[in-house]
Amino acid sequence: MEEEAKPIRQRQRRMNSTILDVVKKEVTKLFVAGIIYPILDSQWVSPVQVVPKKFGMTVTKNQHEELVPIQTQNNWRDCMEVFMDDFTMYADSFDACLENLSKVLTRCINTNLVLNFEKCHFMVTEGIMLGYLVSNKGMEVDKSKIDIITSLPIPASLREVRSFLGHAGFYRIFIKNFSKIALPLSKQLQKDVEFKFDQPCIEAFQELKNQLTSAPILQAPSWELPFELMCDASNSTLGAVLGQRAGVSKLVHVIAYASRTMDLTQLNYTTTKKELLTIVFALDKFCSYLLGSKIVMFSDHVALRFLLKKQMQSRD
Repeated sequence: MEEEAKPIRQRQRRMNSTILDVVKKEVTKLFVAGIIYPILDSQWVSPVQVVPKKFGMTVTKNQHEELVPIQTQNNWRDCMEVFMDDFTMYADSFDACLENLSKVLTRCINTNLVLNFEKCHFMVTEGIMLGYLVSNKGMEVDKSKIDIITSLPIPASLREVRSFLGHAGFYRIFIKNFSKIALPLSKQLQKDVEFKFDQPCIEAFQELKNQLTSAPILQAPSWELPFELMCDASNSTLGAVLGQRAGVSKLVHVIAYASRTMDLTQLNYTTTKKELLTIVFALDKFCSYLLGSKIVMFSDHVALRFLLKKQMQSRD
């Protein structure tokens, strides 16, 4: 390696539970064998690369960038999830959770990690994590943050429009067709557009508030069930819903919503191409959920069904 080479730090890729288990087993095997070891001061960070192989999976792994996971390794992360300096411990029962808590707190004492008591919550059945209310029911919006958003007055400047979209956009996974609803507001942020908060903007502003106050509870995915992906495109936006159902006659439980606006080139696409673009967008957006899982795709565009059928016939 060149001495003057500039260190590269890359984000870790999101992985679903199935692939994460494969990575954990491989890393543990390499750690026990003495092939890899943790360090605290690495300036180089690269993501885990999972490579599907004909006879199974292999992984390549470098040092992890987080301080807390390094400090709490050797099977400690089997009972906790870590994001930066926030971590959550969990268990299936009260006694097991208490035992895990005791182990982690002892580990913190041994490694001189200091916790802010005012920010700690112990032995709770629900709590705020990274801006969401997490419980055994699923994931909900933080009511205190929603109250702040809904109390905002009608924007009087571009800065206030941008601020509102930023706050509301944080919870966009709870709102179906968020980009379509917010389109009048988003157009105000375009270059060389005169600011004019007209009636369509006011209606979009109020509709986003209404959607936030009635946001659904998003269900946690079950990795044993197939995922259902519902896609649809309008003239200027793409929308998708990721969900699952426990049985044939059961209702679909929503896991997440996704949407975005089209760029100037995509606005000129044909209807069929827009619908196909929505599917590509949805598969890319929910890749961390779908990779390695069975998927059922729903689209209301008949031409796409003919296209897929034609491709299958050509392969035969």
